[in-house]
Order: sequence, then C-alpha cells, then structure tokens
Amino acid sequence: MGSLRRIILKNITAVTMNAGGSIVRGNMVLENGRITAIGEATSTQRAGDDFLHCDGLVAIPGIVQAHIHLTQTLFRNRADDMELLDWLRQRIWPFEAAHTAESSAASARLGLAELIAGGTTSILDMGTVRHHDEVFHAAEQSGIRYTGGKTMMDVAGEGVPAGLRETTQASLDEAEALAKRWHGKGNGRVRYAYSPRFVVTCTDDLLRESAKRAKALGTPVHIHASENRGEIELVRTRTGKGNLEWLEHLGVLDAKAAVAHCVHVDEGDEARMKAGGSSVVHCPSSNLKLASGLCPVPRWLDGGVNVAIGADGAPCNNNLDGLMEMRLAALLQKPVHGPKAMPAATVLRMATMGGAIALGLEKEIGSIEVGKRADIAILDLLLPQTSPWADPVSAVVYAARPDNVKHVIVEGEFLKRDHRLLRYEPREVALKAAAAFDALAKTV
Repeated sequence: MGSLRRIILKNITAVTMNAGGSIVRGNMVLENGRITAIGEATSTQRAGDDFLHCDGLVAIPGIVQAHIHLTQTLFRNRADDMELLDWLRQRIWPFEAAHTAESSAASARLGLAELIAGGTTSILDMGTVRHHDEVFHAAEQSGIRYTGGKTMMDVAGEGVPAGLRETTQASLDEAEALAKRWHGKGNGRVRYAYSPRFVVTCTDDLLRESAKRAKALGTPVHIHASENRGEIELVRTRTGKGNLEWLEHLGVLDAKAAVAHCVHVDEGDEARMKAGGSSVVHCPSSNLKLASGLCPVPRWLDGGVNVAIGADGAPCNNNLDGLMEMRLAALLQKPVHGPKAMPAATVLRMATMGGAIALGLEKEIGSIEVGKRADIAILDLLLPQTSPWADPVSAVVYAARPDNVKHVIVEGEFLKRDHRLLRYEPREVALKAAAAFDALAKTV
C-alpha cells in the first residue's frame, strides 16, 4: 500500500450518512487512513500535505457492494437471456470449471478496475471452487477493501461439471487454508468469508460447519437464497422447508449471514433474518435480467432487517456499477408501493451503511464520521447528467454515473484521482481479459 499523507479536502460537501443524515460543507481532513475532521472552516496546511480544492464536489461514503462475483467478470456478455438454473448449468458452471489461475486473475482485475472506477471501495465477493489465491492477490494489489472466499459446493447435482465438484472435507480444508493465508492481509483490508454457494449445491454438514467457522473468524457467511422459484422448489423437495427456514435450522442465519437476493419471501422470514442479525443483499439488475422477480425491499426494511446492495456478477448484470444499482433499487418499488417508496436517502444508506453492516464493518466504514476509515468517493456533479443538483443525495442516487466519480479514496489512499485509476490502465486490463477469455473458451 502507498504512503498515507495527510489529505485536506477544502470546501467539500460531505453527505455523511451518519445517524442524523447530516450534509456538511467545509474542510475534511484525512490522516493515517482515518477521518480526523469534518466541516472545519479552516485547516492549517503542513509541508507534505495533499491539499485539494473541492468546491462543487460531493463526498459520499465509499459504496459498499455486498454481493459480487469477480471470478465471473470474464464471462460478461456470454450468458444473456436465460433464467437462473439454465444460466448456471449451461454457461456459468462450465466457464467456472474451465478457469485457470491466469484467467481467474484476469477476471478479478477486470472487475476490480470497474468497481473502483465507479466509486465502490468495499466488496463482499464470492469466487469459484478453485484458484481463489489469484483473486485474493488481485484484490490486495488493487487497494480495495475486500472480503471474500472460494465458492463451496459439495453436492454434485444436475449440471455441475467435474471441475467444480469437491467433497465436504476438501471444501472446508481449502477454505480454512485460504483463510490462514489471506485473512488480515493488505494491512487488514483483505478478509476471508466462508461462501457456500446455495442450498442446492451444499450438504447440510457443509452449511453448518461454514456457519460455525465464519462465526469464529468474525466475518459473515456469504450465500445465495430464495432467488428463483425453480431453486426454491429444489430446496423444498429436499428439505421440506423454505430456503431461509432451512438456513435458520442449520444455524447459518445465526452467523450474521449476507444472503444475496431473497426475492421470494415466506411467512416468518423477516423474523428469522432479524433474529440472527443477517442481511439481505438486494441485486436489482441481476434479478431483472434473470427474470427472478422483485425483491420486496420495503417488507424487509419494515421487518427490521438490514438491506445492502450488490451488482452480483457481470454475466447476469453486464456491469458492476453501484450507482446503477442504487437508481434501480429506488425506482423498482415505486410502481408497486407508490412514489414515496424507497426515497433516495434510504437507498444511499443501503449502498453505504447497509453494506458496511452486512460485512460486519459498520464501526469502521459506511459513513463519513471522525474516527472512521477514510473510505470515500468524491463526485463531480457539475456534469450535464447531474446538473443542477440542489439535493446532492437525489443527484447521486437518481442521476449519477461512474464518470461523475472524480476521486476514490480507500483508507486515506487515492485509488482514483482526477478521473484516472492509479493502479490500472483500463485498456490494458480489458485487452488482457479478452485474451484470457479467448484461451478459456477453447477448453469449454
């Protein structure tokens, strides 16, 4: 990681997302990777300080995306117009099984470059069964705040290729080995998360043990559930229960799980999720594209359940744009619940503090407050698509795009500055990814 110079952001408008929802204009000081002052009228400049004039710029907490598949970024535009189970069996699983160390690294770098460019500073990522060391290495090099782990799949069901099959013990052993190698690396920015794919491809023993080990490690279990009606019927046929009811029975929801999708809700699911401190991760674009349905976000929120946001993977979304996910999350509920449903401030909270809670990092990130980690996205809203912007929250949620993101800072370090990524050359990353996919595709 680069050296952490003191940064002074002069005359910045800070959308803090603190408990009071304050919007503060003034100087912000970042020192030793943390926020040390907000809204000061003056800040004494010292030799060596990084001093930025930020008139007209808006700072938000860095976007936290709580459901990402970096390993799938290479498959973008290769799995369109399919429903979930066909999408997995006919496209995603064969591609994942064909991954090499080289293609896994290229896929991760491609996704990370896109995420950082769009203002995402933290992710919860689910890999594939193999080659996750390469994903961790790419994440550490990128500077992003990364929590993630290998996918765990010990049920060789319909459509699961040989390259993704593993025994229960082998899956647990590899996950534990990865955790020992990577948890806490990158000055603490890199953490491990146990990641059983979903009930359909996991034995009860694997799910129970993953939850137990996640609790001991202090990171969430990362899993999919209740995304698609076909998936739900498979689970009910096997267990006699709904997805979340079964995960509760196995102790998974007691491990503060980050549960992606939760589109189809059974009676009592809100109480199950809330009791275990688990979070719903809403993936609007993915749910639309795979025709999975509409996540009842207002119902989850009314039930006291934390809701976060994630783009999911590039093959079921086609981009990893957190700003796009915010806009969709705000708009999708309005035809059902009325125009006042999902106001911009609620959605921005889901994409910042909601994500931080899902990752178990709410004391460190998710809002702009003195003492918290300096993970910040700074947007220039004086572009045609966002002007005029009397209300910065509305402008960010309903109108902003990645090209509004001027600076991205993680733990006091610039990863994007003046619209330029500092650790990636985008065209080079894209060309290497294209070559990696061409090589991979020849083996499928």
